[in-house]
This record gives sequence, structure tokens and C-alpha cells, in this order.
Amino acid sequence: MDEVRKPRLTEVVAMKSLLDEAAAAGQVLPRQLPELYENVRDFHVHADDSGVGGLVALHIDMVDLAEVRSLAVRPDLRGRGIGRRLVEAVLAEASDLHITRVYAFTRMPEFFKSLGFAVVDRAELPYKVYKDCQRCPLYPNCDEIAVARRLDAPEAAQGMEVMPS
Repeated sequence: MDEVRKPRLTEVVAMKSLLDEAAAAGQVLPRQLPELYENVRDFHVHADDSGVGGLVALHIDMVDLAEVRSLAVRPDLRGRGIGRRLVEAVLAEASDLHITRVYAFTRMPEFFKSLGFAVVDRAELPYKVYKDCQRCPLYPNCDEIAVARRLDAPEAAQGMEVMPS
């Protein structure tokens, strides 16, 4: 078994462990266990016979905007395309939901560029800065790079108020 899929509730503790390891290495922000249970539907995991090997979340911010966050892959599985598969899974989900723009704050901009993202000014994401960044221990001295990508979703947000592009 080697698959990318939505997580099972029985895997949340393993997800937390992987995120704790990635947070200790400065790769992602820490997440509390209750937060993971509350937001488990945001996540996709990579699972194999040894358990959860990677994870990523698609967190919806607005009618046309979502964040790719909490991307982590077990160190022994890196370099095998798992991170790419995880991000591709949440991009497909975003497209299915007719979300037209996705973004991430990352220390790996080249990885995201390889998936069609471009570096953007964080001022283009004021909602994120207002909602999450002010609570971050790195704020206001964040060293993460903002990246964003448009998705093809021609019927996205039809009839709904959408943030200006």
C-alpha cells in the first residue's frame, strides 16, 4: 500500500507526531492535537505499510482563496515525490471546489515553483497576515516566502462576491 488519501481519525496522533518533528526543524508551524481533530477534513496524507509518511492541508480562506499548509514528509521518505503527490492532491481538491487561487508561505519556494506557483508579495494576502500571521511566534520577522498559483475553475464562485484579483 502506497497512497495519498484523506486521513482516518485513527491517524491523527501520527499526523501530530510528524508535524511536531517538522515544526521542531522549523519547516511548519506547530499544531495542537485538538486543532488537528477539528480540521482533519482539510488534510490529505501519504500512507504506506509503515503508517503516515506525509501530510498536507488545504485550508479555505475565502470563496476563491485557499492555503496549502502543514506540508511535511517523513525524513526517510523525502526525495520520492511524496510532497509533490500531496500538493497535487490538494490542488485537485481546490479545483473540485472551484477555488481559483491557492497560496502557501514556505521556506521551499523552488519546490512550489516546480508545481506552478510563483513568488508573490505577502501584501497580496492581507487576509492571511491578519488572520494567522499576527498569532505566529515569527511575526513580524517571518522568513517564509509567499507563493501563489491560479487554478482553472471557470465556474468558480459564480454569483458570489469574490475578492479582487
